[in-house]
Amino acid sequence: MLKKVLFAATALLALAAGAANAADIKEFRVGILGGENEADRLRNYACLQDDLKKEFGFEKVSLFPAADYDGVIQGLLGGTLDFAELGASGYAATYIKDSNAVTPILTTKQTDGATGYYSVLIARKDSGYRSLTDLKGKSLGYADPDSTSGYLVPKVTLPKDLGMPVDQFFSATSFNGGHENNVLAVLDKKIDAGVTWASGVGDFKDGYSSGNLRKMVDKGTLNMNDVVQLWQSPLIPNGPLVVSNKLEDGMKAKLTDFFMALPEKDKSCFEAIEGGDYAGYVKVTPDFYNAVIETRRATIGG
Repeated sequence: MLKKVLFAATALLALAAGAANAADIKEFRVGILGGENEADRLRNYACLQDDLKKEFGFEKVSLFPAADYDGVIQGLLGGTLDFAELGASGYAATYIKDSNAVTPILTTKQTDGATGYYSVLIARKDSGYRSLTDLKGKSLGYADPDSTSGYLVPKVTLPKDLGMPVDQFFSATSFNGGHENNVLAVLDKKIDAGVTWASGVGDFKDGYSSGNLRKMVDKGTLNMNDVVQLWQSPLIPNGPLVVSNKLEDGMKAKLTDFFMALPEKDKSCFEAIEGGDYAGYVKVTPDFYNAVIETRRATIGG
């Protein structure tokens, strides 16, 4: 449904010449990645709608919760979204297809000052699995083909710890419609183990300080006593907040300032859209994602 809306709007957008500033924008369009219950995503972003209207005077701020990561990527590439927060691999996919489509402006900073997070592999505690070797011949769940921690990084780095390619070690692999659904598939015994994302900061019993596990704990859909962690990836760059390059530079600067101030100006909104405990935002450039871009280009392409 989202893709139909986005592509239908493309023809209208093509009539506009040049970059847009705040005064030109009547409707500001925000893309929201898939992987979490849609109602939860809309509820978490409702405060951002209000804050953006107050700050910029937009007549309308529309939220587009995509069914998957690619829905947002295509919206940004087609020019029918103005803003989104992507994972590093999602940004890499966008960059590979069109390096001029969007500009990364900010990323999140963990409470310990790090600007990265981890892919973690979990299984049910009552499964008896206590190490990676216990998973030989079992099933592995991925989150989304465009997820950094939910696919790209495990695909590239897990073989080093397994001693063989993922598809040779596990009896089966599957995509399960995002991070929340992947963890639920583990809990429901549909798969033996699944990958998701976590800050790696704070206590495991809380789902760490931020990430999908923390979001699920806070919502009451996960009890960390029911799972064990069997693997953790190298540090992954936190994903960027990106703005469409159809916006003029002054507007990009204003949006950057708006989000930089959000953690103090509206802390509850910042926590709602990011999920968990972060120190705030820091500025980034495309160079911050060079390693992820090249890794994706070499393994799965755009």
